[in-house]
Amino acid sequence: MSTKERSEKKLLGKSARAGLLVVVIAIVTLEATSITQYIYSQRGIKEEASQRAQSELQSATNRIMDIVNQAEGSVNNSLWVAEWCLETSPDSLVRVPQRVVEINPVVVGSTIALVPGYNKKYPLYSPYATRNLETGEIETLSLATDSYDYPSQEWFTQPMASGEGYWSEPYFDEGGGNMLMTTFSMPVKDHEGRIAAILTADISLDWLTELMENTKSYPNAYNTVTSRNGHLVLSTNLEAQQSGNLDTLVYQAPVERTGWTLSIVIPEKDLFAGVRRVGMVVKILQILGVVLIIVILRLIAKNQLKYKNLNTQKELIQNELRIGRDIQMSLVPKTFPAFPKRTDLDVAACIVPAKEVGGDLYDFYIRDEKLFFCIGDVSGKGVPAALVMTVTQSLFRAISSRENSPAKIVASMNDSMAEKNENSMFVTFFCGILDLVTGQLRYCNAGHNPALRVGVSESMVVTGTTVSQLPVESNIPLGLDTGFPFKEQEAFLGYDDTLFLYTDGVTEAENATFELFGEERLETTLSTKRDAQGQLEAARDAVNNFVGDTPQSDDITILVIHYLATPAKQERRLILHNDIQQIPQLADFMETIAEEKGLDQGLCLSLNLALEEAVTNVILYAYPAGADGLVNIEAVLREHSLEFIITDSGVAFDPTAVPEADTTLSAAERAIGGLGIHLVRQIMDEVRYQRLDDKNILTLTKNI
Repeated sequence: MSTKERSEKKLLGKSARAGLLVVVIAIVTLEATSITQYIYSQRGIKEEASQRAQSELQSATNRIMDIVNQAEGSVNNSLWVAEWCLETSPDSLVRVPQRVVEINPVVVGSTIALVPGYNKKYPLYSPYATRNLETGEIETLSLATDSYDYPSQEWFTQPMASGEGYWSEPYFDEGGGNMLMTTFSMPVKDHEGRIAAILTADISLDWLTELMENTKSYPNAYNTVTSRNGHLVLSTNLEAQQSGNLDTLVYQAPVERTGWTLSIVIPEKDLFAGVRRVGMVVKILQILGVVLIIVILRLIAKNQLKYKNLNTQKELIQNELRIGRDIQMSLVPKTFPAFPKRTDLDVAACIVPAKEVGGDLYDFYIRDEKLFFCIGDVSGKGVPAALVMTVTQSLFRAISSRENSPAKIVASMNDSMAEKNENSMFVTFFCGILDLVTGQLRYCNAGHNPALRVGVSESMVVTGTTVSQLPVESNIPLGLDTGFPFKEQEAFLGYDDTLFLYTDGVTEAENATFELFGEERLETTLSTKRDAQGQLEAARDAVNNFVGDTPQSDDITILVIHYLATPAKQERRLILHNDIQQIPQLADFMETIAEEKGLDQGLCLSLNLALEEAVTNVILYAYPAGADGLVNIEAVLREHSLEFIITDSGVAFDPTAVPEADTTLSAAERAIGGLGIHLVRQIMDEVRYQRLDDKNILTLTKNI
């Protein structure tokens, strides 16, 4: 055999090995493609199932909360009556539970239970009012019996201990309502602030079974309701519940304040049957593709007599890595200024990979006048980290495009990444949403470095630039475990405030003596007020000067957000139908406003009373009998005042034109009407009326 023949045989042998490698790679690639397709198909189906289930759960939760709010409203609206009776007429306390049952049809029973020994005349006193389901009449009986022992009941002991409203565990009330029910109870305090009694509202749970049976997103799905202590309240398929089938998807939603948890359980076999059939077809096509590749490679191998040397391969790999870096950098926003037409925002960012490709990421965009942004750091370096970085950024874009909660965005990303995380890689991640109108910042930190806030201090002690960390909850990084309950936080940015976000490549940069750059040096660098690009360059230059010629050991990523808008005034809005039973919603509306403004309870009750009088007048008289109309209540929260704007499309009526009521006359001598607007005038500092565009607009202002 000649030297040429031996050389050609050697080259053919190398070609055969290379061809075998290509076949293996093709098989792996096709299998990876199949797995990826299967994973994303599953993910899409799960997302659809999740959306359907969450929609059903939200609908059920809303209906439950409507009942809960009505029950709580009937109790809260009767507290002042109970407190008045305690002080002036204890014998009239029996009317309080009767009033609770009368004003709200969802309440099947109510009691006001005195603290044992509080009243010497009534050592034990607990009149119970309940609606007779046959006659509709309100009947009253006493729970102050030895057999019932109301002071030991959960609805009595829990609010006594906490001093707050409490929803009891579902129970069968033998001796009282004699039905399966749950009870909302509130402590009633006397003028000295002591708890004197417990006022309750009972709601039957018969309607809950019907509601959950009608909540069904898939044919074989079933629903459960559990209490705060984990007790099963009901199950629409108890047999399936007890079987413990693990091949199911479970979606849950809490019911606020009650401690209940609604669940929808969907068998996986119902979801993925179609995907599995398609997978078998894809497998067959893959096998045919591999056979075709083998045939083609055999033909190519016979004619291949040249082979690239090692330097050529190395050059090819380096070129591919450079292309990979270019592709990676093209995925992040890198045109600055990012929003040249906006005057309320200035953003700057950069990534400096430690290798040809890196695992850091950042992203930002504006949707609905909100800046959605994130920064992250993938564990590890090089190509694997770069691939995870690409997936992470893609998930952020996809999920945040339809979700407005940072915690939900992070939770969805985490569940998607943790499902098939065979290499145990994780990502520290910070996700935020900045409302460019109000300055509200909602954020969720998944194990990442706390963001720094650069602001201006105007206190009497210190004046100048301040640098502080945003407080962060201890959430886990992305990709470690599914189902983690990520916590969301909130802050407000003022004009000229700056958020500085970074990866640990900044603070953990080492110099020749292995000293870290650290957070203190970073905060000192940022303590000079600059624009976004100026802060970025100052931090990057400080790190470079610190490390000198020492090789970079980790990726460095910085995202700077400079807020330049003046936050708008705060507003709250409530829309009611002209139905007198919707009046209790005003109490919750007023309570939310009182908490935001820090109002005392007395002022809150007065404002609620004035608001109820004004809105009740609209509901009763603005629209013809039987007509459905809306009443819009808008609350404008200013620094030193509260403004309530009540708008309706009913008949024209100016309540401010009603003459002042003469309260010196007796009830028999006074003309009918006028006391409501009199009460509103006494409580509010200003009452104005307008008729614009066929609408009544009543404005009530209270200086605080």
